[in-house]
Amino acid sequence: MAESAYDVVVIGSGPGGYVAAIRSAQLGMTTAVVEKGDIGGRCLNVACIPAKAVLRVADILGEVREAGDFGITVSEPTVDFSAVSARREKVVGTLTGGVSGLMKKNGIDVIEGVGAVTKDGNVVVDGNTITASKGVILATGSVKKPIPGTTFGGRVIGTEEAWALQELPKTMIVVGAGASGSEIASAYARLGVEVHLFEGLDRVLPSEDADISKLAERGFKKQGIKVHTKTFVENVETHDDKVTFTYGEEAGEADWLVIAAGRGPDVEGLGLDEAGVKLTDSGLIAVDGAQKTNLDKVYAIGDLVPGPALAHKASDEGVIAAEAIAGNSTHPIVYVDIPRATFCTPNVASFGLTEEQAREAGHDVVVGKVPYGAVGAGTVYGDRTGLVKLIGDKQYGEILGGHIVGAKATELIQELVNAKALEGGYPEVARMVHGHPTMSEAVMEAARAADGWLIHG
Repeated sequence: MAESAYDVVVIGSGPGGYVAAIRSAQLGMTTAVVEKGDIGGRCLNVACIPAKAVLRVADILGEVREAGDFGITVSEPTVDFSAVSARREKVVGTLTGGVSGLMKKNGIDVIEGVGAVTKDGNVVVDGNTITASKGVILATGSVKKPIPGTTFGGRVIGTEEAWALQELPKTMIVVGAGASGSEIASAYARLGVEVHLFEGLDRVLPSEDADISKLAERGFKKQGIKVHTKTFVENVETHDDKVTFTYGEEAGEADWLVIAAGRGPDVEGLGLDEAGVKLTDSGLIAVDGAQKTNLDKVYAIGDLVPGPALAHKASDEGVIAAEAIAGNSTHPIVYVDIPRATFCTPNVASFGLTEEQAREAGHDVVVGKVPYGAVGAGTVYGDRTGLVKLIGDKQYGEILGGHIVGAKATELIQELVNAKALEGGYPEVARMVHGHPTMSEAVMEAARAADGWLIHG
């Protein structure tokens, strides 16, 4: 049974909130989590995890279709989308059940309801005050935002609803070619849906390095995605069985229009104004390097605060906040060095500065680029088109950024992240022995290329 007083109260149970709660409990503090929805938050229930479950299906479907390249003859596969949906729900259930189990294992109480923070650093849940003697951690995540001139409803949906469709549509419009939009477009196109992907900027994945965006767009088009860059969707109208819209001088219609062009902090009901929590100019909660707000005992993490809106960023901030509340020494996150992962096909992953950003910052830039096809594994495993691009500073051999597009990019990027975190440079990566034949050899060769002695290329 929930109590009325704890050392720490966390509002929100997503990847930031539940990790913060577990770390608080590990440090010996009595802890409660307030959750207005399902345990695990949006990431586990309607966003990150459902997305990857559907994307995995699309990956397998692609492998089956390419089996002939490996000497295996199979008939054209069919998609049972009801079974896809059932597996998605099973994956979600398994992981959210696991989080619930972790709550019990660590003695954390889960309080159902809407939580609001007070100016004295406590929490009110549906009219009842819960005392937090040491700290409150705000971890409510983000909500979808419409594009100008549109509202959600009918056949105009957000990313959460896109991953939860019960029937496979014939046509789909995706507005926004960032990470979320690219994943949706890539998944549904490979599942047989006619997909149009719209982006107002001049390239897909516009926050990625230009070389990476170029190869990703080439892969999207190969999957049948119709890519429209420097193009805005307007005059959106939803009907019983379709949605209509215009783009430039053209008119279009589709079964669904998915808006994946941005999200905002979920602050409704948190009572920030009443409590006097200070915000940044962009409407996020202002925090210091320990995730502390301007209020004593009140901390905030994840999509509520500045930095990339990534689940793993929220988790690490949750650890920092919990440790700060416990009085431990903490360290601020270096946001630029957080790995970014997009699970479309081809995979895209990066961290640090792009080549353009590094040059604009005045670095003595050196670039190491190696295609997957330069190493044996690229040919063996059937991906010669991928690319590893390493950005370095010539003066000290420092790694400034890493950018990968291709199979397993989301796994491969971690090597460069770890090397930099341990204060290693690209000369060190170039001389680390890598297993053969592996895709990771392409990372090694990119480091060698930056160091001036590329072997395979």
